[in-house]
Amino acid sequence: MHAITIPEPGGPEALVWDEVPDPVPGEGEVLVEVAASAVNRADILQRQGFYDPPPGSSRYPGLECSGRIAELGPGVSGWSVGDEVCALLAGGGYAEKVAVPAGQLLPLPKGIDLGRAAALPEVVCTVWSNVFMIAQLRPGETLLVHGGSSGIGTMAIQLAKAVGAKVAVTAGSREKLDRCAELGADVLVNYRDQDFVEEVRKATDGAGADVILDNMGAKYLDRNVRALAVNGRLAIIGMQGGIKAELNIATLLTKRAAISATSLRARPLGEKTSIVAAVREHVWPLLDSGQVRPIVDRELPMSDAAAAHRVVEESGHIGKVLLVTP
Repeated sequence: MHAITIPEPGGPEALVWDEVPDPVPGEGEVLVEVAASAVNRADILQRQGFYDPPPGSSRYPGLECSGRIAELGPGVSGWSVGDEVCALLAGGGYAEKVAVPAGQLLPLPKGIDLGRAAALPEVVCTVWSNVFMIAQLRPGETLLVHGGSSGIGTMAIQLAKAVGAKVAVTAGSREKLDRCAELGADVLVNYRDQDFVEEVRKATDGAGADVILDNMGAKYLDRNVRALAVNGRLAIIGMQGGIKAELNIATLLTKRAAISATSLRARPLGEKTSIVAAVREHVWPLLDSGQVRPIVDRELPMSDAAAAHRVVEESGHIGKVLLVTP
C-alpha cells in the first residue's frame, strides 16, 4: 500500500507519499481500506517532530478515517467485511489501509457519504468527551468555544445547540463568524478587536460562561478563568497559544471553578472504547436525523498532504480539510 511517511521532521514538504508494508490486524482489530482521512493539529505537531505516536500504534499520521472493512482480525464480532465505517485512530489514517481496534469503529451515519464521514470521529469524540462527559454541559447553560470555525468548533456549536445550550464563539474574521452563526452560535466575538471576557459577560448579564472549550492553552488561561461563571468548567484541549502561564488561584476559588486538560490520542484503549460507545449512543442519532452534520472545507488527494497541511497552518479553512485516497 501507499502511506504518508515522515522521513525527517520539518515543514509540509517533510510529508512523503511512499510505498510501505500493508498493516495486519491483530487481536480485536479490523483492517480498513481507507477512503479518506482528515487533517488535525496533532498531525502537524507530529510532522514537526513534537508529537510522537503512542507506543505500538502506526507511525504514519492521521487520527481518523473512513472506509470499508477489508478483513477481520481474531476475536472480532459485530462487524463484517464490506461494512462502511469511520474510525478513531491513534495514527495511520494517512494511508490506503489501517488496522483499527474494533471498539474504535463507528457505522456510517445515514445521509453522509463515505468520504465526508472522515471528518467526524476525532472532532465528535473530542467534543463529546470534553464538553459533555467531563464538563457536563447542560441545557440552558452557556458554552464558549474558541476557534469556533475549526473542525472542533463547528461540531461543538452544533452539539451544544442540540442539547439546548447557548453558544458563544471566537474567530478571527467576519466570514468565519458568519458561518458560526449559520450553525447556531448566539454570541460572535472577533478576537482580533474584541475582548471575549467582556463580550461573554455582556451576553450573559454578567454571569460568564458555564463551560469553555479552549484550544489555546497558556495564552488564554487567565482570561478564560475570568470569563467563567460561578461553578464554571474550563476544558483545555490544545496549546496553540503556549504551554506555560500563571494561574490566579484566588479567582478560581472564588468562582468554585474547575479546569480539565485532556488529549485523546494517548488514552488507553478502554477509555477510547467508552468514548466511542457514548458517541454512538448520543451523537449518532443526531447525525442520522440531519440535526448535526460534518463541516468540510475542502478535499485534497492524500498524496498531496503537504498542501492540506499548509491550508490548516494558514488557518484560512472553515471546518475540516480531508485527504482522499486514490
